[in-house]
Amino acid sequence: MNRGPIGIFDSGIGGLTVARAIYDLLPHESTVYLGDTARVPYGPKSPATVRRYSAEILAWLERQDVKAVVVACNTATAHALPDLQAASPVPVLGVVAPGARAAAGATRSGSVGVIGTAGTIASGAYRNALLTERPDLAVVEQACPLFVPLVEEGWFSHPAARAIAEVYLQPITAAGVDALVLGCTHYPLLKPLLADLLGSGVALIDSAEETARDLAGLLQRRGLSAPSDAVATHRWGATDDVERFARLGALFTGRPVAPVELVDLEATAS
Repeated sequence: MNRGPIGIFDSGIGGLTVARAIYDLLPHESTVYLGDTARVPYGPKSPATVRRYSAEILAWLERQDVKAVVVACNTATAHALPDLQAASPVPVLGVVAPGARAAAGATRSGSVGVIGTAGTIASGAYRNALLTERPDLAVVEQACPLFVPLVEEGWFSHPAARAIAEVYLQPITAAGVDALVLGCTHYPLLKPLLADLLGSGVALIDSAEETARDLAGLLQRRGLSAPSDAVATHRWGATDDVERFARLGALFTGRPVAPVELVDLEATAS
């Protein structure tokens, strides 16, 4: 048993969907979340820069005495996960492998779709993870860059969101996929819209939920689970604009996200 918190980080607020899944599945676990809102988005950054940013955040989380770390960012998972796992004294999980594993198990046709940001799709992280699970899979990928601003506007079912989604999903539907990985942490908030457009024959794989399940298994195997009588506490930090983080955080988690600490990673590293 271990009452220490779980560290969670993302380039911004999208990883709060992962945090929400952890809150729901593991109600006795405490967490510390850091959103690197001063340097978001990570997608256009070079892999080397993403690795450097991620290492700085990992070091900050270690100073918070976390017992495990969840990289709730697809780009950071794609570019930095192996380095973080090698450097960290505590277990580190990413969001790509859990979603890929679930999709490979869910498909009946062997045709799987992946939607994500341009950076995540360009990295090939999901394609590689899916083919590692099942080399016979046919993988169709589609970048959906406008989904993030739509989600942050709260336009989950707005006619504009529907029209844009219809265009983005055309190659997915044309390929006849029966499992679709939501390869961006913002996208779970669009699940009702996507389910309506794709129909019941397509399983929507929420990487946030799958990551929370993987985390639960890891904590149990390592003897790191909090005791059942533990009262969870949650902390949130952001590297810029804490007011916007708190406002959107409530939208992403369905609960108040406050107070939000302003974190200066350079100052805390010195």
